[in-house]
Amino acid sequence: MTTDELTSKPLYSLADLLQRRVVSPVELIDAFLNQIEKTNDTLHAYITIARKTARQAAKEAEIQIQKGNYQGSLHGIPYACKDLFSTKNILTTGGSRVLADWIPEEDAKAISCLSAAGGILLGKLNQHEFAYGATGKNEHFGTVTNPWDHSRLAGGSSSGSAAAVAAGLASYALGTDTGGSTRAPAALCGVVGFKPTYGLISTKGIIPYCWSLDHVGIFSKTVQDAAIVFEYLTDRVKPGRHRSQKSNFQFNQTPLDDMRKVRIGVPRTFFFDRMDEEIHEAVKKAIMLCGQCKAELIDIDMPPMEKTRTVSLVIQLPEMLSYHSRYLPEKKDLYGKDLCAGMALGQFILAEHYIRAKRMVEWYRMKMEESFKQVDLIITPSCPIIAPKIDSDFIEWGDKKEPVGNAITRYTSFFNMTGHPAISIPCGIHSSGLPMGVQLVGHHFDENTLLKVAHVLENSLKVVFSEKPS
Repeated sequence: MTTDELTSKPLYSLADLLQRRVVSPVELIDAFLNQIEKTNDTLHAYITIARKTARQAAKEAEIQIQKGNYQGSLHGIPYACKDLFSTKNILTTGGSRVLADWIPEEDAKAISCLSAAGGILLGKLNQHEFAYGATGKNEHFGTVTNPWDHSRLAGGSSSGSAAAVAAGLASYALGTDTGGSTRAPAALCGVVGFKPTYGLISTKGIIPYCWSLDHVGIFSKTVQDAAIVFEYLTDRVKPGRHRSQKSNFQFNQTPLDDMRKVRIGVPRTFFFDRMDEEIHEAVKKAIMLCGQCKAELIDIDMPPMEKTRTVSLVIQLPEMLSYHSRYLPEKKDLYGKDLCAGMALGQFILAEHYIRAKRMVEWYRMKMEESFKQVDLIITPSCPIIAPKIDSDFIEWGDKKEPVGNAITRYTSFFNMTGHPAISIPCGIHSSGLPMGVQLVGHHFDENTLLKVAHVLENSLKVVFSEKPS
């Protein structure tokens, strides 16, 4: 089996090959490392490649599997993580020169979970510096390019995570999501991006951007892959349930045309304003397919959305400044210009403003709880645009301009404030040859319904990529 064949397979398929000993963990790791060597100079997806430790872990996994000690679906599977995740004895930079020589003494909780499951860490992925930005532009380690078109952005802040999965440089990847930093780059790079309910996956050991809004995110080739990884990162127990009630997705037994008894809300306003017409048509097709799969489609009203970005930023900037104030006295000159500007703005936000914003978030959550009494899921576009050119600063809508980063996360950031689980899946290829994405949002702690419906829609859309990104 060739390197390209191996690295293009979904996680669940690789797991089957490893369990049946058709492929060894060492062969699999070498295939991914070879792919990284071939393409990383162009993509800039990795900051640090953990070749030695990955190969050692692969040899250990191979011995265990040969002995019959197969641990499950992640055993021997290579993955990578955003460079915000602390990794024992492996450089962790946060995408910044500020932490250019920091080597943690222990792993982040999420990394520990994957290691316990037999996962093999390939390395640390590039990102927007300290997660401050949706473009993925990074003046320290280079800007991650989009695997579909190297003249375009991969999106951010988890740019390397999206690009690595899309280009076959990792079977799956971890990122973070504060305003869309998993779902938006996933949409721009043509992969699945999944953000579970706020707090359901531990952020312990992850360099924070904004404690109130940070979520762990999963990038994968398929919804089934995302569900597999998710099961290992959380006990999936909803408050009030017993551990024996843990969910089992059983995707292979899910009818491909069945969304019966699922009520899907379609927002009347905001989420279909100012967007690329081809994306609009692709999302309308996805909505139509949901109806054909027997889902009940319901038009719903959302809370007023005009001030939501402002509310989010009023929370983000002071929290970011609070964390980085420890480094500013000695390392201020090592920060990038955009991050310095953001921290400067944070200094002018008063406690009164911050508290008002937090109260607005509680109001948004209350209003969304009312909306979710009518529906089980909400469907929207993931991004209003395709991947923009690397040198783009603004998107033009007639006679108006919108900053690129604002446009990329316009449809995603609200659900970080409300904490609802959300997923982006590919929904077609634009005439430019770039991928488009559709977003599904679910009830708090009901990842089960969200992932199952996303899986059905994913199969119904039958998204066929014209060629593998490279």
